[in-house]
Formats: sequence, structure tokens, C-alpha cells
Amino acid sequence: MDGENLEDEQIVNILLGFLLAGHETTAHAALWLTIYLHDHPEILQRVKEEQEEIVKTRPQSQKGLTLNEIRQMKYLSKAIDETLRLYRIPPMLFRKANTDVKVNGYIIPKGWKVLVWCRAVHMNSEIYPNPKEFLPSRWDNQKPKAGCFLPSGAGSRTCPGADLSKIEMSIFIHYFVLNYR
Repeated sequence: MDGENLEDEQIVNILLGFLLAGHETTAHAALWLTIYLHDHPEILQRVKEEQEEIVKTRPQSQKGLTLNEIRQMKYLSKAIDETLRLYRIPPMLFRKANTDVKVNGYIIPKGWKVLVWCRAVHMNSEIYPNPKEFLPSRWDNQKPKAGCFLPSGAGSRTCPGADLSKIEMSIFIHYFVLNYR
């Protein structure tokens, strides 16, 4: 839009997109995390133990989770990142080249539309050994290089709800693993 005023209908469409896109993607990611935890009981046990420890150390007068407690969920955060690596919604990103770009000996001309297939990046065995396996421990001492972990996009087009989504999934899993078998 480059500084142009938006019509009311365009504003409504953008706001609806923000509301609906974040709701569905977070729900799907939480669903897949639940499936992965079910299929990996040893990982589920570690997640559950971490959640039990958080509850044990909280004051008895406290009702519900705090943001500080969510920040203590180090292992669950790794399980969430691993879920987002394996199962990403949407599976691709569209971008437009603003300048001529050289990639692996090829020129992508300015103005061309580019499709980044995130699954290919997330399943690259040079970046992620045993890429098809659900291994939250792969995140123990790993900070992915730029462009190697794209669950919420990258750069200036990163999803504005990325952190909120992880918080929502952490809250869901916290109560789920503590209250259901």
C-alpha cells in the first residue's frame, strides 16, 4: 500500500485475518504437540515433571499461571519449538525480491515472487540431524542460524503473534498434562 490510505473494507479484512489466522494456527500446533507427546511417553513424562515442579514451588494463595512460570518451562518450550519445526502452518512463505539476489549461483531478479518451502528447510538433515524424529533435546544448546527455523516467518514479516502463540500452547499443555491421562 506504500503510504496509501486504506478503505474501511481493507481494514476489516486485515483485522479479521489477524484474529482468525492466529486462532487456527495455534490450535493446530497445540493439537500436533499433544499427538507428539502421546507418541513419546518419555518426553510427555519430562514435560509433566516440569509442570509439577512449577506447581510445587508456587505460593498456595496463587491461582493460575504467571508469565514468570511460563518462562520457567524450558523443556516444554523445546517441545513446542520441535513441534513447530516438524509441523508448520502454513508450510510456505511468499516473498518478493526487492533487489537482484544471487543464491547458489542463480540470480533471482528484482520483482520476482519467491516461494520459501519451510518444510524443506526444517527437514534438512544438514541443519537438523534425524529431521523426521521428534527430539526436543535437539534444542538444548542450539540457536538456529538466520533462515534455518521459520515457524513464524522471518525478518520484518515475522508473525506478530508468534510469542503469544507459544504462551497459549504452554498454558494449554500445562493444564492438560496435569489434569488428564
